[in-house]
Amino acid sequence: MTWLDEVAQVYAAVPDLGFGPATLDVEAAAWLESMRTARDQLGCDFFDYLTAVDELEAGFSVVAHVARPRVGHVDSLLLRARIPAATPAIACTCEVYAGAGWHERETSEMFGIDFTGHGVLDTLLLPEGFEGHPLRKDFVLASRVAKPWPGAKDPGESDSDAAPSRRRTRPPGVPDPDEWGPRQT
Repeated sequence: MTWLDEVAQVYAAVPDLGFGPATLDVEAAAWLESMRTARDQLGCDFFDYLTAVDELEAGFSVVAHVARPRVGHVDSLLLRARIPAATPAIACTCEVYAGAGWHERETSEMFGIDFTGHGVLDTLLLPEGFEGHPLRKDFVLASRVAKPWPGAKDPGESDSDAAPSRRRTRPPGVPDPDEWGPRQT
């Protein structure tokens, strides 16, 4: 039996092969149990990382990479659960993989996702008093507003007045300086 057959049999679902490791979408309510199943039934003893992806209106995808190391190769599995943007919360997996604790704290800090049962999700990377979650797509990057875009200029744009001028454009994700500031939610 191949690795993918094992995964499909244990989870009663066919994993997506995509461009990397086998990826399995699980329900957010079954997140903790899915992680436990990967460890106990598939032998995925190695926890690699946990993170999230901001899917805008669709919410967040929480992704965990676990693996089953073998002599000469590694069987990898990505578990992915979608949670709503309005109430971003999912179960803590520290009881299954102790190494998930740091990753959950980082994901909580950067995306604003609550890991239910984790306890205190202390700050890891951001300074005290920092407001917002910098890896969310609606977060405005202050450095892009405070400093001109360093990229190549469009044809016709130049720092000198001799060249014909076109309407200046801002790179994607940079708001109009008059509109910049905390967003009202």
